[in-house]
Amino acid sequence: MAAIQATQPPVRHSRISKVGGPQSAWGTAAAYVVGAIIIVVTIVPLLYVILGGFRTTAQINEHPAGLPSPWVWDNYKSILTSGSFWHFLLNSTLIAIIATGLTVVLGAMAAFALSRYVFRGRDGLYAFFTIGLMFPLTVAALPLYLQLRRLGLLENLWGVAIPEAAFSLSITIVILRPFMRAIPAELEDAAVVDGSSRLGFFWRVLLPLSAPALTTVAVLAFVTSWNFYILPLLVFNDQIHFTLPLGVATFQSQYSQDTAKVFAFTSLSMLPTLFFFVIAQRRIVGGLTGAVKG
Repeated sequence: MAAIQATQPPVRHSRISKVGGPQSAWGTAAAYVVGAIIIVVTIVPLLYVILGGFRTTAQINEHPAGLPSPWVWDNYKSILTSGSFWHFLLNSTLIAIIATGLTVVLGAMAAFALSRYVFRGRDGLYAFFTIGLMFPLTVAALPLYLQLRRLGLLENLWGVAIPEAAFSLSITIVILRPFMRAIPAELEDAAVVDGSSRLGFFWRVLLPLSAPALTTVAVLAFVTSWNFYILPLLVFNDQIHFTLPLGVATFQSQYSQDTAKVFAFTSLSMLPTLFFFVIAQRRIVGGLTGAVKG
C-alpha cells in the first residue's frame, strides 16, 4: 500500500483552475455592471421622451420625472392624423432608399476593384477612402452648396441623396474590401474555367457570398442618411421637401411652448430607425465580424 502511494504523481494545480477564481468572478460582475449602466444611460432618455408624449405640458412642468397620470393620447393622435408628419416621413424614406442604393452599388464595385485587381496606386486609393472616414461634412458645407447650386440640385431630393451616398462610401469600402478579399481565389479560377468573365464572377459569385457585408453597409447607409440634418438644411428651403429631422426642428420651433407635443413628435420620428436597427442588428454584427476576419 505504501509503495502504491509512493508511485502516485504529486497533484499539480493547473492554471485553468485559477481562471474561474475570484478574479474572473469580479471581472464578470464588473462587465455586467458596466453593461447595465450603459443600458440605463441609453434607454432612460428614450423612455422619458416617449412617456412625455403621453402627458400634458402642465404635468411635465409640475412633475418632470413623473409617469403619465392620466395617460393623454391626444398628442400622438394629432400628429398621426396630420399630413405634415407623413410627408416628412415620405421624404426621408425616399432619400434614404436612393442614398442606400447608390452607396451599396458604387461601394461594391469599388471594393471589388480594390480587392480583386492588382494595379499601381491601389493601396494609395484605398488609403484615400480610409481618410474619408475622418472628413467631416461641415468642412465641405460651403463648397458642396455652391456645387449643388451650380448643378441645379437645390430643392431636389437627388441633391441630398447623392452627397449622402458619397459620404457613406468610405465606411462601405472599408467594410467590403477585406470581406471580398477573403473570398478564395480558387472560386474565381473555377468560375473562369466554367466560362465566366470577371464581371460574371462579381455578379454571380462574389456578391452572393458578400451578402452579410452588403446588408451591413446597407443598414449603416440607410440609418446615416435618415439621421442627416446639416445636408438637407443646406439644400432645402421649402418645407415641402423637408426630411424628418428637419421636420422635428420645425415642429419644435412652432410648438416650443407645448413640450408634451414636441416629445410626441420626437418619439414618432425615432421609431422608424429604432425599429429598423433592432431588426437588422444581427446582420450588422455578422457583416462587421466577417470584415474584421478578412
